[in-house]
Amino acid sequence: MESLPTVILKPGEADRIVAGHPWVYHGSILRLTAQAGDGELVQVKDHRQRLLGTGFFNSKSKINVRVLDPERVEVNQKFFEQRIRAALAVRERQLPHATSYRMVNAESDFLSGLIVDKYEDVLVVQITALGMEKRKATIIAALQKLFSPRAILERSDVASRKFEGMETANGVIAGEFSGSLPVNLNGLKFETDILGGHKTGLYLDQQVNYQAVSQFAKGAQVLDCFSFLGGFGLHAARAGAARVHMLDQSAEAVAASLRNAEINGVKERCSALPVNVFDWLKAQTKTAPHEKLVPKFDLVVLDPPSFTRNRASVPDALRGYKEIHVRALKLLKPGGTLATFCCSHHVSAQLFQDTVLSAAFDTRRVLRRVATYSQSPDHPIIPMIPETEYLKGFALEVVR
Repeated sequence: MESLPTVILKPGEADRIVAGHPWVYHGSILRLTAQAGDGELVQVKDHRQRLLGTGFFNSKSKINVRVLDPERVEVNQKFFEQRIRAALAVRERQLPHATSYRMVNAESDFLSGLIVDKYEDVLVVQITALGMEKRKATIIAALQKLFSPRAILERSDVASRKFEGMETANGVIAGEFSGSLPVNLNGLKFETDILGGHKTGLYLDQQVNYQAVSQFAKGAQVLDCFSFLGGFGLHAARAGAARVHMLDQSAEAVAASLRNAEINGVKERCSALPVNVFDWLKAQTKTAPHEKLVPKFDLVVLDPPSFTRNRASVPDALRGYKEIHVRALKLLKPGGTLATFCCSHHVSAQLFQDTVLSAAFDTRRVLRRVATYSQSPDHPIIPMIPETEYLKGFALEVVR
């Protein structure tokens, strides 16, 4: 194996890496023993010259090194095949009947900067680190050898790539693909635009929760806020909801959710509106002086996009979360259920619950927690890498 440039860490900076976190920040580095090329392999050692691992270097990024392995490794096609097989084994154990799921989840699968989503017989790759970008051809070759997919698409169109010194990239990189793809989630079909849609096409991290929340839907009047392609709404309809009303700001998403309702034979019990959800909730809960609001819904689902991208914006995000919960609780009948989610890593489950309870206090509602949710197991959580845990949720019954 060729000699690698060595990144020496400052005293006290090694413990986090030893414990399993793969990121070495610029401020943690004492020195480099030799010039390292951006995107190339380096070895990482503590200040006593003890080996901590091998990873990709990038001087342009705040994360100067993304550690791949605690030992010296050759990062070739065989390496990627082994890592991807290991990641696949986790999905096959945890989601044995799923045909669409996240197959590689970056740090969760010890491949920092690489995401691979499987949508039926098509793979979607997203690369957010320069070291992975330089080995894109090798990664694609490994995926083709392991799975022989109909096509491999790239959705490396996230803003974070600019912090790694990369331009965005989007398109078909292997095989042939055009149009939308019918994706199976829990036995329901979702027509999905995986080339131009949000994220890489669907919110795969909610796959298990879609089914879990539907247990509260039988015979219910359901409001699905921030509904996107109808994940929660259509599962609720299939579970026997009397009526499902879906709201999303995107007219394209609303149209797609109604098409999906028709495909799955539940359109007669579904409606959808392209609206600003905050404005709609505010209008529905507005009352005249001395007028009493009559709650309309038995189940309300709140699954908004992240309100915060950094710690500095958390206070503003919490105000937003509280506002929608105040409105939603006013629309819930006594005995009804609120299923609510937060996808911000910077808002902990406890802080999120406290915000919901603050809204309950303001609306004079008492809640009973009946379920706790996390991200689907194809988005594994490594506790020593807190960034891998971001989605949290609760089902809360209105006691009075």
